[in-house]
Order: sequence, then structure tokens, then C-alpha cells
Amino acid sequence: MRTWLGDQARKRLGTFGLIAPSIAQCAVGAALAWIAAVHLLGHAHPLFAPISVLICVGLGLGQRLRRMVELVVGVSLGVGIGDLLVSWIGSGPWQLALVIALAMTIAWLLNSRELFVSQAGSSAVLVAMLVPGADAGGLDRMADALTGGIVGLAAVALLPASPLTIAGKHLSGVLDAFSTVLEQAAEAIEKGDMDLAAEALECGRRTQTAVEEFAAALENSKEIIRISPLRWHHRARLAGYTTAALPVDLALRNARVLVRRTLAAMGEASPPPIALAEVLREVSEAALLLQLELGAGREPMLTRQALLAVAARERPKNLGFSANVIIAQLRSIAVDLLEATGMDHDEASAALTPLDELSDESMRG
Repeated sequence: MRTWLGDQARKRLGTFGLIAPSIAQCAVGAALAWIAAVHLLGHAHPLFAPISVLICVGLGLGQRLRRMVELVVGVSLGVGIGDLLVSWIGSGPWQLALVIALAMTIAWLLNSRELFVSQAGSSAVLVAMLVPGADAGGLDRMADALTGGIVGLAAVALLPASPLTIAGKHLSGVLDAFSTVLEQAAEAIEKGDMDLAAEALECGRRTQTAVEEFAAALENSKEIIRISPLRWHHRARLAGYTTAALPVDLALRNARVLVRRTLAAMGEASPPPIALAEVLREVSEAALLLQLELGAGREPMLTRQALLAVAARERPKNLGFSANVIIAQLRSIAVDLLEATGMDHDEASAALTPLDELSDESMRG
């Protein structure tokens, strides 16, 4: 238990750098929104200005700009409708139900997206239950919420996280997982160990989460660059991560198929030759090299050369069915990773040595 807690603490500390800019945006933005509402709008207690910043920046982390705008407008709409209704009908259970129903209905008619509607409803609840009958009117609180939203977006623009750090960190997670799967498969082939192959397959099945997190991180990075002029100069480097995203996903999917066939091959009369383990490791190392070159902002030429060397190898003869399938998957992975370096599909496919058709004997295997 103590070891698990220590591992979790180290993991949280290791990823704190990714979340720290958002914490700073929330803290500074909330203070600035309060100041703006007090001194520019003349509101004595602008509660919803800092709340709107926290909702916009905090829940907007990792979301698209459209969703951040929906948060701002949804909160403002809920605050305005809720406060105006409470001032007319008072507060209580049936008033709460009516305020929520009307706020969510109007929000749905304006924009049927779930986030927009839910924010309008929850903001109406805040007004109806927490601050009924205070000294500010509904329009004032709506103005506070809009002010907080605008300041929140400005905080994202002027105190931006590093899009390259976000994208690079998550791509590293994907490529590390990919490399680990191939390394485990190589060791299983060398030792003829079915348990190792099963472990590699289980590891491969857990990799989809990393791919999805990388896709979300990449979208977040693109939005940061669009919003913040301070990060516009990162566009060219981020394009490398964008180019690699889909091919790396495909390579990982092919790796899972490869490992599944490796496990099946452990029980065949003609198991994969040990020489295949060396090729698996070369592809694994090329993936890690891609991670390093993209992180350094270089065109991944060394990765491309390493993969081209693997692709140019002649296919071993007289292999069993599973070994042939493994090689076919390796060829697909090589094409995927070459595309991740910026090559087009036809050029990457042409780099492979010609593939002879499987013999009748291997097909029967």
C-alpha cells in the first residue's frame, strides 16, 4: 500500500508541470475578474466573476475553444435567467424546479449541446439557492459572469501552457507503450515463452487510453496556439506531432495484432525464428528515436533512415503461417512509422522489399 501511494505521488508530481499553468490561469484570472467587476462595473460583491473564470478555465482545460465559449455563455444565461426569476417569484423548492426548467429549456432552444444546457441549469441553481435576494440584480450578475468568462479566455491567451510540452508528453506515453509492447514480444520470441507473449498482449490492450489522451492533448495544444499569440511561433513544430498522430495510432493497432499472433505462434510446430526478435527491437528503437527527434524540434530523418533499413531487409523463407503474419504486421508498422516521419503512403510502401505470396504449405500451417 505504501509503495502504491509513493508511486501515485511521484506520478502526480511528474505531471504537475502540465497542470500548473491552468492553476495559475485560474488564480490570476479570478483575481483580475474581481477587480474588473468592482472597479469597471461598480459591483460591490461580484461573486460570479471569479466563479465564471474557474468554470471557464478549469473545466475548459483540454477542451476546444467552442466548449469554453459554451461554458461562458451558458453560465451567463443561467445566472441572468435564475436571478431575474428569483426576484419575481422568490425562492423555495417549486421555485427552484421552475428556474432550472426554464433556464435549461431556453438554453436548449438556443444551443442543444449538452455542456451548454447543463451549465445554464447549474448556474441557475447557484443563483436560486446560494444568493437569493442579494443586493445585485440579475443583469449585474450576468455582466459579472460575462466579465469572468472574458477574463478567463484572456488568461488562457496571456498565461498559456506550452502546447509542445503537452503534445510531447502525451506522444511520449504512446510511443513508450508501443516500444514496450514490441520489446516484450521480442523477448517472448527469444525465450519461446507463452506467458511473456500473453503479458505483451495484455500490455498492448491497455494502450488505447494513451492514444485517446494524446488525441485530446493535441487538440488542446492546437487551441492554445490559436488563442494565444505568445505561442504562434510553435505552429511549425506542432505540425510534426499532428502528422505523426494518425500513423502512430495505426502502428499501435498493428502492434496489438502482431502480439496476438506472436502468442498464437508459441503453440505452433514452427514458432517464429529468433531473428525476428532483433527486427522487433529495431522498430521499437526507431519509435523511441521518433519521440526524441520530434521533442527536439528536428525533422525525424534519423528515424526515417532506421525504418528504411528495416524495410529493405529481405523476408526470411520457409516460415510458418504465424511468422508470416508477424512479418506482414511488421511491414505495416514500418509503413505507419515512416508516414509518421512525414513520408506519404505510396513512398513509404515502395520502400518495402517485394513480398512473395505465402506458399501453400505455410498457409496450411
